[in-house]
Amino acid sequence: MARWWPILSVVCLCLAVAHGQDKLEGVDVEEVCADRPADEYFRLETDGDCREVYRCTKSGLKEIQCPSGLAFDVIKQTCDWKAKVTNCDEKEKPRKAKPILKTDEPICPEGKLSCGDGECLDKELFCNGKSDCKDESDENACSVDEDPNRAPECDPTQCALPDCFCSADGTRIPGGIEPQQVPQMITITFNGAVNVDNIDLYEDIFNGQRQNPNGCSIKGTFFVSHKYTNYSAVQDLHRRGHEISVFSLTHKDDPNYWTGGSYDDWLAEMAGSRLIVERFANITDGSIIGMRAPYLRVGGNKQFEMMADQFFVYDASITASLGRVPIWPYTLYFRMPHKCNGNAHNCPSRSHPVWEMVMNELDRRDDPTFDESLPGCHMVDSCSNVATGEQFARLLRHNFNRHYNSNRAPLGLHFHASWLKSKKEYRDELIKFIEEMLGRNDVFFVTNLQVIQWMQNPTELNSLRDFQEWKEKCDVKGQPYCSLPNACPLTTRELPGETLRLFTCMECPNNYPWILDPTGDGFSV
Repeated sequence: MARWWPILSVVCLCLAVAHGQDKLEGVDVEEVCADRPADEYFRLETDGDCREVYRCTKSGLKEIQCPSGLAFDVIKQTCDWKAKVTNCDEKEKPRKAKPILKTDEPICPEGKLSCGDGECLDKELFCNGKSDCKDESDENACSVDEDPNRAPECDPTQCALPDCFCSADGTRIPGGIEPQQVPQMITITFNGAVNVDNIDLYEDIFNGQRQNPNGCSIKGTFFVSHKYTNYSAVQDLHRRGHEISVFSLTHKDDPNYWTGGSYDDWLAEMAGSRLIVERFANITDGSIIGMRAPYLRVGGNKQFEMMADQFFVYDASITASLGRVPIWPYTLYFRMPHKCNGNAHNCPSRSHPVWEMVMNELDRRDDPTFDESLPGCHMVDSCSNVATGEQFARLLRHNFNRHYNSNRAPLGLHFHASWLKSKKEYRDELIKFIEEMLGRNDVFFVTNLQVIQWMQNPTELNSLRDFQEWKEKCDVKGQPYCSLPNACPLTTRELPGETLRLFTCMECPNNYPWILDPTGDGFSV
């Protein structure tokens, strides 16, 4: 819902402003707008239909109105279905005390900073996830731009490949290679369970016959969630050279669980998920090194601290707003090179030894030469205006050209399999696009890890046939591990009343693996 509300708000603005002036009579705008952020929406009254909110601008208050059937959620700052909004009786987001970080004269000794009430505390106590100020203000200014202990801005003299890559605006090509000599990498990624509902789709797209210019078959990246996954199918995807990454164990549908997750939550969800995949898909080569947050709800510094400790190499959850030139993946030793976009704005502010496989938003306009600008979309299925195969084909080619004709940053095509299966024409158009691209000699369909491998060792097009890192997964070896997997009917005390089938070529565990018992061997209370 949040994806399309800003477009609607523009449509509603003229109507709202036109008939809303009488409601503003007697309102002291100066008082209402004092110390209020310019991008915050709030209500003036709570006895209406919960659709109208206001924002402070230089020319006074502007009224915005949600479309019929929706209500405005002041906490999330977006329109949502009326039944989902529980704060219609609140006028504004709760105000939090802020620390006093910028003053003309220092008010605290060196190495200390001031809480909102003037108390001085050690600088490192600010934004450490624990309230130390009496007014709790030390944890209320912790964004990428505010955190007093934030990562420094990119310093190319201190950041060298293969371990570190950054650039001021994120658009620089690694290794200083000319764009014409850079392979246009395309990553096809899928989120969710791998099972009978989508295995045929994956077989169809990755049929082994479609080859990159270096003679290796095209590859994809699968962010696997646990429930309903067939692990014998995951094992076979891995055997055929695709990258397996994790998408969480429980895939809880409470977005705040992910945004506000503790270190231990992220550990149990992601390291737990990896443990399950390694065990029941028999992946023993340590190749599960990537993760994506459910609903792309990034978990801030806690998520990335866990990733570094658990040797996850990359995250693929942060989105970059649609811009003129797309952004290359980067490491998080230095500050991220673009605004914290997307769901809940909880990007990591500190320095972390982790790669970010940034999701560049797609331009979804039907006719980019003519149509007005629209907000981009990060998952292909969130491009809500794409309703036909023809529109999907245009989306693919236009976005390919945007990347190919600028800095050739990798083009990410991110899907839920159910969307591609919802219309046969979507699948057909994707395959047609892949085959058309493979007719060129400078386009490669690779995994996320292969993108990082190229960036760590930037290699010009004419030398790519012998690029060793891409040869490792070139040839499919052996036969499927088993033709008839065990269909283990299992229960767990964590999900009372549910019997779930676990498909695996390995032995059945005692219990259905879940968050407190990822091995399924049983746990003691």
